[in-house]
Amino acid sequence: MLARVINAEARGEPYIGKVAVAAVIINRMKSSLFPDTLREVINQPYAFTCVQDKQINLTPNDECYRAALEAVNGNDPTGGCLFYYNPKTASSGWMKQRQSSSRLIIGNHIFMK
Repeated sequence: MLARVINAEARGEPYIGKVAVAAVIINRMKSSLFPDTLREVINQPYAFTCVQDKQINLTPNDECYRAALEAVNGNDPTGGCLFYYNPKTASSGWMKQRQSSSRLIIGNHIFMK
């Protein structure tokens, strides 16, 4: 399931961007602000566009599986971020307005704590 989200949310991103998307999901599972399981984090209403538009059902490639495994094994290039968005495609205004002292750009995504 994690590889499917990576495929849908970070397709076309560099490998580190794929690991970063996976790390955000792992970080949410560890945070008291979010559910504890992978399935619950991914299926939270409006959390991931790929769930709403059904792109989560696309078959991930090997790189997505590697990125998922790397994040599960502890690699977090975001340093603990809980949010990300692509400023070119994001339709949710709250994300663009979210104030964060720690913003990190990886590929086309902006990651925030």
